[in-house]
Amino acid sequence: MSWEADLDRLVSQRGSALVAYAYLLAGDLAAAEDLVQDAIVRTYSRRRPEEITWVEAYVRRTILHTYLDGYRARSRFSAVTPLLAAPDQVDDVDSVAGDRTDVARALAALSPRERACVVLRFYDDLTLPEIGLRLGVSAGAVKRYLSDARHKLEPLLGPQPGLATEDVATISKGGSR
Repeated sequence: MSWEADLDRLVSQRGSALVAYAYLLAGDLAAAEDLVQDAIVRTYSRRRPEEITWVEAYVRRTILHTYLDGYRARSRFSAVTPLLAAPDQVDDVDSVAGDRTDVARALAALSPRERACVVLRFYDDLTLPEIGLRLGVSAGAVKRYLSDARHKLEPLLGPQPGLATEDVATISKGGSR
């Protein structure tokens, strides 16, 4: 007998039992049918079994592993926090463009060092010591530039709590201050 005939016999004789088994795991008929289909494809793509009782046991084991792998993947995916924050609702494309224009205009009001500190801190996400190394200044100077930038940006953009450097610890070579 060919493997195609064995597959047809497995599906016609034991298909409903396999779907019932998968339904107990998934709790959804469509998901159970998908699990059975995936398991049969995996089973028959790896080997050409001869004995239908062995095939059913192997398919059941494959259903279980496919379900568990899918559960793990879904739980890992749901635990991932998006790295890019999107606005909750964008009413108008012009408002987003206006926000970008406002930020560009406000950054233009800063001195080159202040602007560099703001961009390195919030665009490149660098720490104060890292910014200091890039610019060749002390971390204390970076804090001062960010403070000055905050005082210039707030009248143009509103409160900027992220630019408050009072709560940011400065790390020095000799230890923490």
